[in-house]
Amino acid sequence: MTIFSRMFELNIRPNEFTFGVVIHSSVVLNDPNLGKQFHVVSMKIGLNSNVYVGSALLDLYVKLSSIEEALVVFEDTHEPNVVSYTTLLCGYLKEQRFDEAMEIFRIIPERNVVSWNAMISGYSKKGCNEEAVNLFIEMLRRGYIPDQSTFPCLLSATANMAALGKGKSFHACAVKYLGEVGVFVGNSLVSFYAKCGSLEDCLRVFDRLPERNVVTWNALICAHAQNGRGDVAIELFKRMEYMGIKPNSVTLLGLLLACSHVGLVDEAYSYFEQARTQDANLLKSEHYACMVDLLSRSGRFQQAEKFIHDLPFDPGIGFWKALLGGCQIHSNTKLGEYAAEKVLALEPGDVSSYVMLSNAHSAAGRWQSVSIVRNEMREKGLKTVPGCSWVEIKCKIHVFVTGDKRHANKPEIYEFLGYFLEHTMKSQETDFLREF
Repeated sequence: MTIFSRMFELNIRPNEFTFGVVIHSSVVLNDPNLGKQFHVVSMKIGLNSNVYVGSALLDLYVKLSSIEEALVVFEDTHEPNVVSYTTLLCGYLKEQRFDEAMEIFRIIPERNVVSWNAMISGYSKKGCNEEAVNLFIEMLRRGYIPDQSTFPCLLSATANMAALGKGKSFHACAVKYLGEVGVFVGNSLVSFYAKCGSLEDCLRVFDRLPERNVVTWNALICAHAQNGRGDVAIELFKRMEYMGIKPNSVTLLGLLLACSHVGLVDEAYSYFEQARTQDANLLKSEHYACMVDLLSRSGRFQQAEKFIHDLPFDPGIGFWKALLGGCQIHSNTKLGEYAAEKVLALEPGDVSSYVMLSNAHSAAGRWQSVSIVRNEMREKGLKTVPGCSWVEIKCKIHVFVTGDKRHANKPEIYEFLGYFLEHTMKSQETDFLREF
């Protein structure tokens, strides 16, 4: 900035590249007012309509101001290029104005892989998973070659859909177009297979990666922790330490989750205290919440309650819901009512808290209390959201909703469930007789 001011003192006229640098600097400094001053200076010199300066100004207004101001800059730019168009559509995507973003995308004179990636990424990050996948397919049909930045967002969208078959096809595409899958795409593949519950594929990708970083290890540890393989997750953590990879807060969270799944309460406490004494910066609210959940699920309610009261910050709704969840499991209705009061004080319309409290009363056989909770829900007009699940079979996604009887294969599904339940009950009776 000092050098820029010195140019005027020496009567040296800045050009479009000068403005590109100083405007970018104001973005890095997160200073929109400074950037706007450079905009005014560029207007006085007559360079604001230059495509290079215009692209820099677009980036400034999209990141630090409003899309409306960015649109004015775009309209003032003489012959905007693909960078100008892509920056503007990123601004619309940032504000979740997908229709306008798509309008800009469709009129880009010469689209490139960056503009395609921007659209796929925008849809994926906002949960528009099918749209992201369809855009990628269109991208291939139009002859564009995906790069390292294409696949992470695409795989994230596919994982959210739990579409294992599609994801494997995209994995094959990555190998085809990229040759060797690098650590960036490799991490996304590990996370994708983990979210789809395919631990074998997850490990296979991990073992074949030529390079691994802490993100790769975290993805694998969390994958096993979330899929009920806490013992494997803990072993992976030990292996990670042996390899000299320094853990971060995500690693610790995966480790605590792993301990929770296999009931290793004391071990979790040990890992937590070790982090607190060695590097307190590792601990976030999620780690404290995980400890409360672990203690509550294991029935250590006094420790869980003390843990909440000793928190270095005010507990949010998640902490009390974790305690309430443990009360539901162990039918601790007294503490459950206290936890529910805390939740409802923070969020009066939280339906799940009423349901968990009702279930805790039900498990304890307190049917009158169940009725009171249900009546209170009705009086407040609170309704539970129907449960929903889906599974992919032969590249087709089947969706199941509680109480929905419209599925095309309903007779076969009910027949199989009947057989399964009958078989399970007979198995339980046999086990009971053996014990007797």
